[in-house]
Amino acid sequence: MTKKETKYEEVAQDEQPGNEVPGPPADDGVRLQAKMSLLNGVTVIVGSIIGSGIFVSPTGVLVGTGSVNLALIVWVLSGLFSMVGAYCYAELGTMIRKTGADYAYIMITFGPFLAFIRLWVECLIVRPCSQAIVALTFAVYILKPLYPECNPPDESVRMLATCCICLLAFINCWDVKWSTFVQDFFTYAKLLALAIIIGTGFYQLATGHTEYFTFENSETDITKIALSFYSGLFAYNGWNYLNFIIEELKDPVRNLPLAIYISVTVVTFVYVFANVAFYTTLSPAEVLASEAVAVTFANKLYGAFAWTIPVFVAMSTFGAVNGILLTSSRLFYAGAMEGQMPEILTMIQVSRMTPTPAVLVIALLSLLYLTSSNIFALINYVGFATWLSIGLAVFCVPYLRWKQPTLDRPIRVSLIFPIIYILGTLFITIVPMIASPVETGVGVLIIFTGVPVYFLFIAWKNKPRAIAKTIDAVTVLLQKLLMP
Repeated sequence: MTKKETKYEEVAQDEQPGNEVPGPPADDGVRLQAKMSLLNGVTVIVGSIIGSGIFVSPTGVLVGTGSVNLALIVWVLSGLFSMVGAYCYAELGTMIRKTGADYAYIMITFGPFLAFIRLWVECLIVRPCSQAIVALTFAVYILKPLYPECNPPDESVRMLATCCICLLAFINCWDVKWSTFVQDFFTYAKLLALAIIIGTGFYQLATGHTEYFTFENSETDITKIALSFYSGLFAYNGWNYLNFIIEELKDPVRNLPLAIYISVTVVTFVYVFANVAFYTTLSPAEVLASEAVAVTFANKLYGAFAWTIPVFVAMSTFGAVNGILLTSSRLFYAGAMEGQMPEILTMIQVSRMTPTPAVLVIALLSLLYLTSSNIFALINYVGFATWLSIGLAVFCVPYLRWKQPTLDRPIRVSLIFPIIYILGTLFITIVPMIASPVETGVGVLIIFTGVPVYFLFIAWKNKPRAIAKTIDAVTVLLQKLLMP
């Protein structure tokens, strides 16, 4: 059976003549459909950013800063830094309207090698690890009310996390509208939870609970402060996710920048005032001793209703898993379109118009990471690589201004913004390398494992005929297996 006799067809790759930057494929081909509104775009970003981080990561920021006031400054600066990056991505996203976001930008600007290294780290380690961790967090908080005096059984946690990933994989394979509905609903749920916490914080402030807001014990070691930004920026991670699915966004020139600005502003406000709320009730020592700050906060204030916060955290992480799955599958799809991932990942389920093979691959990789208990270390090892690659994508803005000044730019940012972001990226990557050389070294080794893979499977074009035939046969077999 040939490819066109199956339910999947290969989307033709875009040509790149002259100075034209590739956009969506031609209308006569099978392609991802633009079904997402501005509201859907906002909820994708907000839902992807606000996962488990704000409920558990204030501890990491406080460890690096030492005082409540300095911690709040780091949260504000992390939000502003993310906004600057998002502003630069607005120019790139409206200029290069191609699924894949920073992968596509690096591919067009610097070529296939650097783009593949970015794809390698993101697809095989960062995204599936992140999804597994958030799914595990979802499972822990769903089970927490059933085990108030102890931790839930490890097997139960992993099984529930597996069910979470499998359910969301089915939804994302079935219909984009279903996945965006899930994103919308759980985004509202997590914002409601945070609104309750922030409202409680305002009440606490009004009744004079301000004793912990000082600069006492502020950290002066610049390397530790830099590491605190890792925790803060990790919580903001996801502001660029809408760029990964830009081909499915209606009127991207208008809706992409609006969605980014609205989302990052909302998240910054929510994060800062959620932290203010925590510190109206919890001392720095209590925050440092807590594994889940929001749960400790609820136990002190909400009495019999304290169980509601673990439920809301679980809803928050469920939406975050969906956001990671929705956008990560499009990154796999984009990489396959460039010939840097297996050909089967370019296939779209014609009746559903979803990249089903890519969704299944990211889900399966995430399930593999659920068998490991050391995935947190892996995320720490490659965390600096994530920000380094985003910094490289932002560097595309001034580089393309120089190399291709005639490109159509619906949004044109001042060059001061990419310069600020690049300098900030250097600070949050180089300084932690000095403070934590072992973890950084392991991260570098993980990145360089992609080099032989690139030259063996991507750069080597004239493979023996037998190998090419085997690859084609496997692709057709997978197409048949994936037919509904």
